[in-house]
Amino acid sequence: MNSVELGRRLKEARLAKKMTQSEVVGDFITRNMLSQIESGVATPSIKTLEYLASVLEISMSSLIPEDDENSSGSSDAYSIIEAKRAINGGKYQKALEVLEKDSENFKDEYNALRSIACLELAKEASSKSELQTAVNYAKQANEYAKEGLYSNGERAEESMHLMNKSAKLLSDYYAALITE
Repeated sequence: MNSVELGRRLKEARLAKKMTQSEVVGDFITRNMLSQIESGVATPSIKTLEYLASVLEISMSSLIPEDDENSSGSSDAYSIIEAKRAINGGKYQKALEVLEKDSENFKDEYNALRSIACLELAKEASSKSELQTAVNYAKQANEYAKEGLYSNGERAEESMHLMNKSAKLLSDYYAALITE
């Protein structure tokens, strides 16, 4: 689905609720931004879409139908929603699989979710003493956490700390093998 179609659907939902743009936006986004979204000039983030759907009391699927396979934007948006569900359910590998293909429209959201999933997988691997796997996931988490609009210094620092800790344990293990 293109941004014009998405905007049309949002506007129809707003008018059906007999709400003004100002009533819909509240303190979340500006009225001007909603106007741009409704006219198809701007593409909202997933967080903004979730907010608008909530205020308008409609489902995300009514804005972005799942069966619209011709649009990468629609597919990307559903990938984000599916990845968030996977992360919330502790299925971090599933989240990474969902986000495997890069997204032009939602690169920042993809990287933020990837950093979360990779960090959690690094923690899991570290707790199982799978140190090389922990290092690899922590490195990926660090890289993703530093990128884009949703970069997260705390997550980058936490992943770097975990990577260094796991790498040190791995180094000590190999050093012990050599001296034996």
